Amino acid sequence: MEPLFIAASPTSPEVDFRFDQHTLSIKGESYPENAAAFYGPVIARVQAYLDSYKDAEITVNVSLAYFNSSSTKMLFTFFEALNNAAIAGNQVRLNWYHDEDDDTILEFGQELQDDFGALDFHDHAVSN
Repeated sequence: MEPLFIAASPTSPEVDFRFDQHTLSIKGESYPENAAAFYGPVIARVQAYLDSYKDAEITVNVSLAYFNSSSTKMLFTFFEALNNAAIAGNQVRLNWYHDEDDDTILEFGQELQDDFGALDFHDHAVSN
């Protein structure tokens, strides 16, 4: 499967999915005008990738400094797909990066850990 790379914009994150290396990364800020239009095709590609693998070791790196409520809904869909892939037999490691002083992003990560228990969740506080 061809890699998926979308450069960051002022309102959307960088998406760097290297499917052949089983590495999916999202970083930056996420408040696109239409989150469904931005994330829909991204999630579709991820789902197609996940559907083609069993027993894979997948690493997901998420480093978002900010995301709005519509992005949150789409991110939950993304993490749900990953969780389902883990339930199906893949090993999915989620590296959650956040500023050490950002309680909001930290708490969202903790919520992900609670809601998607099949993911191998790793919290990474980053100092500036």
